Amino acid sequence: MEHFVVSARKYRPQTFKDVVGQQAITNTLLNAIEHNHLAQALLFTGPRGVGKTTCARILAKMINSDGNENNDEDFAFNIFELDAASNNSVDDIRSLTDQVRIPPQVGKYKVYIIDEVHMLSQAAFNAFLKTLEEPPKHCIFILATTEKHKIIPTILSRCQIFDFKRITVKDAKEYLKYIAEQQNINAEDDALHIIAQKADGAMRDALSIFDRVVSFSGKNLTRKAVSENLNVLDYETYFTSTDLILNNKIPELLIQFNKTLAQGFDGHHYITGLASHFRDLLVCKTPKTIELLEVGELTKEKYLEQSQKASQKFLLKGIELTNDCDLKYKTSKNQRLLVELCLMQLASITFDGEKKNSKHYVIPPSYFKSRGITPIPVATPDVNHKNGSDSEQHIDKIKDSITSKATTSGSATIFERPKIVLSREKKSTSGLSLSSIRAKKEHQIKQIDVVVDEESLPKDPFTEKELISAWNSFTKDLKNKGKHNLASILSIDTPKVKDTTICLEYPNETNKKELMANQYELLLYIRKALNNYDVHLDITVNEEKEKHYAYTALEKFNKLKEKNSNIELLKKTFGLDV
Repeated sequence: MEHFVVSARKYRPQTFKDVVGQQAITNTLLNAIEHNHLAQALLFTGPRGVGKTTCARILAKMINSDGNENNDEDFAFNIFELDAASNNSVDDIRSLTDQVRIPPQVGKYKVYIIDEVHMLSQAAFNAFLKTLEEPPKHCIFILATTEKHKIIPTILSRCQIFDFKRITVKDAKEYLKYIAEQQNINAEDDALHIIAQKADGAMRDALSIFDRVVSFSGKNLTRKAVSENLNVLDYETYFTSTDLILNNKIPELLIQFNKTLAQGFDGHHYITGLASHFRDLLVCKTPKTIELLEVGELTKEKYLEQSQKASQKFLLKGIELTNDCDLKYKTSKNQRLLVELCLMQLASITFDGEKKNSKHYVIPPSYFKSRGITPIPVATPDVNHKNGSDSEQHIDKIKDSITSKATTSGSATIFERPKIVLSREKKSTSGLSLSSIRAKKEHQIKQIDVVVDEESLPKDPFTEKELISAWNSFTKDLKNKGKHNLASILSIDTPKVKDTTICLEYPNETNKKELMANQYELLLYIRKALNNYDVHLDITVNEEKEKHYAYTALEKFNKLKEKNSNIELLKKTFGLDV
């Protein structure tokens, strides 16, 4: 049986050009060697499996190379690798410093690669400081670690630090593709992409996963085989789930979730994957952000296609619901119910109780279905049209096209004209919600604006007496409706007319704000009553006027006493209290 060498060792880079995803660092080291600017102590830091030790070995080999050696010569006599995890005592560091004094027998430099240097003890770090700061000219230290924050600052200040980054999914996939070609393995692009994603930025992990999947599926590496072996949910699962959600098919969606659980997948894994799927669909909505989508080319086309079906509003709401479910999952006592409830909420985002296009018809689709009539879409009438004749003609056409139904009885023909309601139902909103109040105010503003913009609206002249009469009539209506606060504010000052402007003066800003908030209803009433649509309000605040109004019980008593001095005698006689 031939000895098997794992891909991580077999395809370990031998030159800086072969290192994946660390171009900035490799270029810096090459320039430092070329211009003789290499520091005596280097610190390589970064996540696992990104090439720290590999770059250290390549650097050690390059600085001892003079161009006359063989390609396979590794200068093993000049390169010393020390594992700080098992050699972390002061004695180990003392032994190291004793070796440093001896010059190299072959080559120019002695290179000490200390891996996992953060594992050294505090005493070992302190014993190493002097040697690290002033080593012999023939000695170079390369320290490697995954946890830079555990190294004491005095060590960091003596080193030139190189931060290795995670390898991108694209770079890892391209390197896996190269290895697959070297081994004559037929690998799908999406399969390699899943492996690169599962590796989470570590090339060594990607190669280990690649070896495992190849052992499972042989020379033909498919997306399905990779998904099964790595126990990851396939993209198709989330595409199907999203289609069911968009079509409001709750029963089918719950059945699909049950099948996913039956395959051994966790509900938490499913819901987090669905959130990521919604994120990817949202990324596809804008051409500038498509590059953030880290999937294969074939899968990218599916994402682009499905992103056209889902609105941005739906995707944002979907991400919010799935993220909320993700946060609550670990603390929930009934985790399956939590996910199922989230799925039902997702499938209800676009559900309005009718067909999706029901809002495009004046009459509900159920009316036409029961009578076998094909509905005709109704365009929104133009409210800015002067006489509204086009809208009325359009509605008359709709009436004629959908209401005439002939039934024959003997020789006579009878036309039945069912009752048609052409006004849209208003959605009921809560009077306590901010949205309902805002919607009401916007509706009132639109009514005022539509009226004011018309050039042919009446602008009949009126007198101040007619204005006061209409003003008092409106105040009386408010009292009948129970709006006593607004009615009392309108009664504070008598309106005065200046051209078509109603001038009012109030004692404080509060009265003005209250009236301005209800001006739309007031102006609509006054304009109709006076038959003049050019009327508007001008409200001023006179704080000096404030003293003329009594608000507290004592102020009211003093007002009465000014009018009749006997009030004070009445109070004393009967011992009354204010």
